[in-house]
Amino acid sequence: MSWLTTFYTDVRQILEQARSKSRSAVNSAMVEAYWLIGRRIVEEEQQGEHKAAYGKRLIEELSAALTSDFGKGFSYANLYNCRQFYLTFPEQEILSTLCRELSWSHLRLIMRVESPKAIKYYCHEAREQNWTVRQLERNIKTHSYQRLLSTQAGKTPDSHGTGHLDFIKDPYVLEFLQLPEAPPLKESRLEQAIIDELQKFLLEMGKGFSFVARQMRISTETSHFYIDLVFYNYLLKCFVIIDLKTGKLSHQDIGQMDMYVRMFDDLKRGEDDNPTIGIILCDSKDETIVKYSVLKESQQLFASKYQRILPSEEELIAAIEREKRFFEDMK
Repeated sequence: MSWLTTFYTDVRQILEQARSKSRSAVNSAMVEAYWLIGRRIVEEEQQGEHKAAYGKRLIEELSAALTSDFGKGFSYANLYNCRQFYLTFPEQEILSTLCRELSWSHLRLIMRVESPKAIKYYCHEAREQNWTVRQLERNIKTHSYQRLLSTQAGKTPDSHGTGHLDFIKDPYVLEFLQLPEAPPLKESRLEQAIIDELQKFLLEMGKGFSFVARQMRISTETSHFYIDLVFYNYLLKCFVIIDLKTGKLSHQDIGQMDMYVRMFDDLKRGEDDNPTIGIILCDSKDETIVKYSVLKESQQLFASKYQRILPSEEELIAAIEREKRFFEDMK
């Protein structure tokens, strides 16, 4: 019966591919239609003397007429989204890319983002990383783009470039681990929670990461050391090692990670690998210790805070801005 199973699998795959192409074609056509509708609404609005009031009445009347002819799907809110879609992406040259690679649900989320640079980032990452609508929504809600920028503000470019700064966030939001909000928390529990939710943790880490090991042993002639988590980033072509700290960052923690990175480079790094990156993931950090430690100058060492709960948008933005201001003052 194996031939029949193979035959059935092949036919099923053909049908699934056809349905996928059909859905993609329908999505592409509808996204293009929504953009054209948005453009036409804007063009019509510009003929009115009082744009705001005229525009609202225009969309309301258009909604009533389209609903009468085509049924559901043309509410005032949906038509307003079409208008916003065109205003967010007014260049027709990029429309084909958007239509082909992002759904209308993705685009409705992205066009609510205010910063043009952030919009570009979320469009690119959603396409490249094949984010689901839910993953995109979480990344926007947790301000993934701004958290990457806060890390970049903390480092001075060197002769080797700083492309790896596009991969490291501060803070990391780990609400999916469902850990208690209040301390104390054992590092072993934090590590196990990450392993239990490894797929979600990898998504929070960002693109290109794959898990290598936990509690990896590196040894000298006289001593053994254990690194909490080891990852490899195939885009950066380097190992990324993580040391988990459930308390405040100390200078001993920084010195230990500096030693781990040097040892890892010497003992584990391959000939084709780029220098190892070390991230200390801590509950909080003392700004003075960061300022006067090797963290300030090193392109391989980072200290990022983690948050156990999903903060409000205001709390997260405030934390990111504090971090950026601190690093700008350090320069």
